[in-house]
Amino acid sequence: MAFVETGEVDAGTASDSAGRAPLGGIRVIDAATLFAGPLAATMLADYGADVIKVEHPTGDPARKYGARRDDVPLWWKVVARNKRAVTLNLGTADGQRIFRELAAQADVVVENFRPGTLERWGLGYDVLSAINPRLVLVRVTGFGQFGPYARRPGFGTLAEAMSGLAAATGEADGPPLLPSFPLADTVAGLTAAFAIMTALKARERTGRGQVVDLAIIETMLAAMGAQVASYDQTGRVPARAGNRSPNNAPRGVYRTADGKWVALSTSAHSIAERVMRLVGRADLIDQPWFASGVERAKHADELDAAVGGWIGQRTRDEVIDAFERAEAAVAPIYDVADVLCDPQYAALGSVVSVPDAELGAFRTHNVPFRLSDTPGAIRWGGPSRGAHNDEVFGALGLEPRDLADLTERGVI
Repeated sequence: MAFVETGEVDAGTASDSAGRAPLGGIRVIDAATLFAGPLAATMLADYGADVIKVEHPTGDPARKYGARRDDVPLWWKVVARNKRAVTLNLGTADGQRIFRELAAQADVVVENFRPGTLERWGLGYDVLSAINPRLVLVRVTGFGQFGPYARRPGFGTLAEAMSGLAAATGEADGPPLLPSFPLADTVAGLTAAFAIMTALKARERTGRGQVVDLAIIETMLAAMGAQVASYDQTGRVPARAGNRSPNNAPRGVYRTADGKWVALSTSAHSIAERVMRLVGRADLIDQPWFASGVERAKHADELDAAVGGWIGQRTRDEVIDAFERAEAAVAPIYDVADVLCDPQYAALGSVVSVPDAELGAFRTHNVPFRLSDTPGAIRWGGPSRGAHNDEVFGALGLEPRDLADLTERGVI
């Protein structure tokens, strides 16, 4: 498996070259936890923003999440990459004072406390914007800053439940299904990164910052596509259909002769025709219902029998090769071990190896897109707790004796 070596290095090219980083000069205070807010800040850090991760002196919850090696938290290494880590107790007067000083020099603050928490600490936008009128405050919560659910604890799982995702996922005769990974948080994090860039662009025109109010239930609802419009106009609620789609067929996962699996899509009519010719059922193309994806979906049993029967007589490699020659759309079902052996991921540099003081090195997914002139980079993994306290707080004028006192009193 070929993968890209990094470390003060890059994302698919030779180096990160600070002068070329597209977000160089943007400072972000990441005071959020698990996972949407921190992911938004990570995206900005990948492209050169100076992200200061503020965590409680007892440690960020991400340090306790997921797999570990030698007691080193691996999720933390990924989501806190490229960030400078400081510890700060925002529940103390000194912690609040220091946070205000950090915000005074920042472009963006990202937080995900329950609505009203920042205000209770004297860190609301009225206070922060009076100190720094150009500040963008990003507030990521499960349910938004107002409304009857605003003060409820909110996690991505709840958004997956309330958005319609779980209700539409699973077998027809089975229960609703939730993803086993933080899908809603990822969608919300990517959306929040876009919202931040939009607010920063608006600041170029107005000279003022603003508040971004992002509710995870809304970003997940948007990810469901035309669900609301379809229900509004047809009155139909999407039913669970396993791996099938109500919009086209054949579509789903099929087992090969060697016990492996492939996934097939025929969203384009031309692809559906190629598939049926490939499997020896060109006669079905002439059926009146075949011309419409929705109508084909009503005949999924017949189409799946033809496609599944053909695939089941061949190995996965034989199926992939035949579909590729026919210019039809198919892909192998991978687990993560397969991902690390795939030549397309290798060609793209989708996996990088990051040198790390605690782990020696670790492999992780690369930054999610390539810029031809100003590429992003994973420069380091999530740092140890308080690794940059001296550096960041020292820049605020705190002397070593001040830092020692604040540490002893549990402020940092």
